[in-house]
Amino acid sequence: MSLKNFQYEAIIRDYNQKQFLHKHEQDEHIRLAEEKIPRLAQIRREIAALGLKKARLLLGAGQGEDFDLEAAIRTLSKERKALLEEHGFPADYLELHYDCPICKDTGYVNGEKCACFRKAAVDLLYTQSNIRDILEEENFCNFSFQYYSSEFTDPGSGVTALEAAHNAYDKAWAFIDGFESTFNNLLIYGDTGVGKTYLTHCIAKELLDRSFFVLYFSAFDLFDLLSRNTFQKDAQSGDMASFIYECDLLIIDDLGTELTNSFVSSQLFCCINERILNKKATIISTNLTMEDFLDTYSERTFSRVSSNYTILKLIGNDIRIQKRLLGGK
Repeated sequence: MSLKNFQYEAIIRDYNQKQFLHKHEQDEHIRLAEEKIPRLAQIRREIAALGLKKARLLLGAGQGEDFDLEAAIRTLSKERKALLEEHGFPADYLELHYDCPICKDTGYVNGEKCACFRKAAVDLLYTQSNIRDILEEENFCNFSFQYYSSEFTDPGSGVTALEAAHNAYDKAWAFIDGFESTFNNLLIYGDTGVGKTYLTHCIAKELLDRSFFVLYFSAFDLFDLLSRNTFQKDAQSGDMASFIYECDLLIIDDLGTELTNSFVSSQLFCCINERILNKKATIISTNLTMEDFLDTYSERTFSRVSSNYTILKLIGNDIRIQKRLLGGK
């Protein structure tokens, strides 16, 4: 798990809020029950007095005979439970409740993160990824090779669409399985509708489920954000811009569809270069051929990509058209 400080603090704040709300709920339950059953307030005070008396006896500061504190409290607790049930309250109405009884809403058990902490972390990372909802549909569970023909052949390489899809699929899983131990980047290119974005979504879901910080941007949205951070300097775009450089995986989708100019070209290089220097993984998908990529962006950007990225090509017929012909299936 590789949470950033701000993410960890956000989760801990949520736990603190849960503790506060449940304590407030317990206080309100006590008030309502004692208002209806005055004897409950007496029992609460008697238990407190017994604890104090026992402590004084143990310290030699009190007088009187020693007694079994636990037995005395059990007797009073039985009376309290009977009174609650007699008046229509649940037996545990006065107890402090938790969202997670295992860690008592602290996030930790014996110094180790509770299972609920990991769930909270994954939930936060999904929310921040920008693609939470779409990953419910576009993931490896729904990935299919049926749209890649064994008869469609790339004239340059002689590779079929099906072979290219299997290669990309295998390389995607190698990227995922080696993510924590091996620095790697992916450039996925090919014509419109051959599954490039879908594959990036599949990878994103697997890594989010493993608690990595994944950010997804279309190229247009990415450069729009970087432009606002450069020229407008608002706090929100500044925070998001920092995430672009700090996240475990940055996905830049549809590179080449944005309005390209010198600013975009320089920002792309800075983004790619800094993430390479900091060993932060990036996935780029584009409809551009490698020749067009070189012509559209600077030679130094192409050089950094070609020498630091695993390049995958997907080919075939437009999957969206195929699905429409199959009635949306």
